[in-house]
Amino acid sequence: MRVFLLGLTILISSITHAEVQHLVRYEYQQQISYGQVIGEQIQPLSGELFATLTATGKPIPLSGVKLMLPITPQKVFAVGMNFASHMSSPSNAPPPLFLKLPSALILSGEVVHLPADASNVHFEGELVLVIGKRAKNVTQAQAKDVIFGVMVGNDITERNWQGSDLQWMRAKASDGFGPLSAMIAIGVDYNNVVLTTKLNGKIVQRENTKFMIHKPAKVVSYLSQYFTLQPGDLIYMGTPGRTQAMRAGDEVAVMIENVGKVVNVIEH
Repeated sequence: MRVFLLGLTILISSITHAEVQHLVRYEYQQQISYGQVIGEQIQPLSGELFATLTATGKPIPLSGVKLMLPITPQKVFAVGMNFASHMSSPSNAPPPLFLKLPSALILSGEVVHLPADASNVHFEGELVLVIGKRAKNVTQAQAKDVIFGVMVGNDITERNWQGSDLQWMRAKASDGFGPLSAMIAIGVDYNNVVLTTKLNGKIVQRENTKFMIHKPAKVVSYLSQYFTLQPGDLIYMGTPGRTQAMRAGDEVAVMIENVGKVVNVIEH
């Protein structure tokens, strides 16, 4: 088996003593930079996200910057039927997979504008993996070195289209159907964190990622047999529990402990 792990990622540990780091991309004084969130401040970083980042300059207030999507993926994968509480698939089979589009991605805080004929649109709170290295044909043991960090996502889905269309392209990848948190969390035990979704402040989903049927390492390894994974590629890891239709004016918030949150308002 040929194995490729290219583009070594090093985050300089001297920028923080915390075990978990939260990185953001932001605009400040007409400059776009990466930084590490520490409390209510951002420590500016220089260098490349998937190469070497080092602290530079003085911290700036988080409230004084414009946050941006931290990555520009070439590919956005998603896992279906990955929690028994939602819909299960055999654990000894390949993970059920589909594609979202990079154009579906929007940032936490942005409005989700639904297409005019969308009438049965559901939330799906999910853990999202961020690929940090170019990789092909990796084993499950090697997969952990490919995962740069994790984010919080909402795999918005139009259920009527999901059931009627030849593929899930429209149901899963329409504009705005992929909200993401602003932060990438590094150093999180993503196999054991609690995911919570709230609809208008009411808890509608809550489950630990330890109950994922197909674990991140398995999914990354499987995908790498068929696709060359690139730094910045994303994998939505599936939703737990029950979902329901959203109406115009609804606010949906997905939170994952130690990772972050994504909050968006639905408009028709």
